[in-house]
Amino acid sequence: MREHAGGGLALVPTAPEVPRNRDSLYPYRHDSYFYYLSGFPEPEAVVALVAGPDGPGSDRHVLFCREKNEEREIWDGFRYGPEAAREIFGFDEAHPISELKTKLPDLAADRPALFTPLGLFADWDRQITDVLNEVRSRARTGVAAPEEVVDVRVPLDAMRLKKDSHELGLMRRAAAITAEAHRRAMERARPGWFEYQVEAELMHQFLVSGAQSVAYSSIVASGPNACVLHYRDNNRQMQDGDLLLIDAGCEYQGYASDVTRTFPVNGKFTGPQREIYELVLAAQLACLDAVRPGVDFHDYHKVAERVLAQGFIDLGLCSGTLDAVLESGAYKQFYMHRAGHWLGMDVHDAGLYQIKGASQKLTEGAVLTVEPGAYIRPAENVPERYWNIGVRIEDDVLVTADGIDILTSAAPKSVSDVEDACKARS
Repeated sequence: MREHAGGGLALVPTAPEVPRNRDSLYPYRHDSYFYYLSGFPEPEAVVALVAGPDGPGSDRHVLFCREKNEEREIWDGFRYGPEAAREIFGFDEAHPISELKTKLPDLAADRPALFTPLGLFADWDRQITDVLNEVRSRARTGVAAPEEVVDVRVPLDAMRLKKDSHELGLMRRAAAITAEAHRRAMERARPGWFEYQVEAELMHQFLVSGAQSVAYSSIVASGPNACVLHYRDNNRQMQDGDLLLIDAGCEYQGYASDVTRTFPVNGKFTGPQREIYELVLAAQLACLDAVRPGVDFHDYHKVAERVLAQGFIDLGLCSGTLDAVLESGAYKQFYMHRAGHWLGMDVHDAGLYQIKGASQKLTEGAVLTVEPGAYIRPAENVPERYWNIGVRIEDDVLVTADGIDILTSAAPKSVSDVEDACKARS
C-alpha cells in the first residue's frame, strides 16, 4: 500500500449497519476493503494508514472504533473498545470513534494525497469533504491540505487480487464446507421436495461447519428455473425428471466460496439431460486446462465458447460451421455469460479484468471461478427433448506457480460421481 500512497494518508471506513425493518437490523457484514486492511469485525470503525517521514518503519496503523459500553454490551454483545483492539489486532494506535472528527484534520494536514473510497458511502464522502475544508481553513497557519484525493480501491484491488497463505487457508476451508454442502444436497433432495427445503440443507451444512453466512443468496433452481441465471425464489416443488441446479457458497471468516453443481432430482440423468451435462462438463474441463499463470484472463472464456458452440452444433441446437456460429453469436441463445470471475473476500471479487484494453494476465495466487453452462429454453428451433434443461458446473480455482489447484474438487462432478452421491440418500 505504501508504494501507492507515498507520503499520503489512507482512510477507509467500514460498512454501516443497515436497517431491515423498523428497529431491526440486517446481520452485520463489514466492508471488505476495511477488513482487508484491519481484520477488525465491528461496525462504526475507520482505519487510517499514516505514512511516516522515515520510510515504512515510521508508518502508523491507526484504528477508530466504538468505546466499551457496559449497558450496550448487555443488549447487543461484546465490544473490543480501543485499548483491546489495539493490542489484539496490532494497531499502533486506537482511538474512540467519537474523536474521529477532531483528529482527522491533523492526520490530513500537509499530506500530498488522501486515499479513500470515493462514492462508496454518501455520509463518508461528506465527512471527507468536511475534513478537507477544515484543513484548508488552516492555510494561514502554514498548513496545506492534500492536493489529490484518490480512490483507495484502485491500489487495493491490485493487492487483493493475489492471496497470501493466510487468505488461502480461509478460502480452502470455505471451499471444503461448500463442497460438503453440495454433496449433502445431492444426498437429501428428492421429488416432491420444495427448493427451499434443499436450501435449508445447504444452510445447515454451512452453519454446522462454522461458516458465518452464505456468500451470496443461494440459487436452488429446478426444472425450468435452472434456465434463469440468477433465480432466487427457491419456492418451486421439484418434480420427478427435473434437473436441479444449485449455485451456492458460504462465507468463512470474511472469504467467499462459489460453487455450482447440477444433478437429477430423482438421482438418474435422462439421455438428453446427460448429453447437455456432458457437454458442459467437457467445456469446464477444457477451461480448467486453459487456466495457468501468464495467460490472458479472457483465454478460458474463449475456450468455453468454442467447446459449447461446437457441442450445440453437434446436438442440432445451432447450425453452420463453428466459426460462423461464433461470429454470429447464435450460441448465445444457450450460453450468454462469461466463464468465471475473481473470487476472494467478495464473491465477485476486486480486481481488473482488463488493463488499458488488454486482458489481465493470470498470476500465481489469484483465485477465480470456472463456470460454463447451457440453458435450453423452449423455442421453435429447439428439439422438445432438450426443453427446460439448465446446467452449470462451477469450481473455485487457485492459480499456482505451475498450473492450478481446484479448491472445490471434493464436490461430485462426473456423471457417475453425481449419480452415486444421489444414491446415498437417507
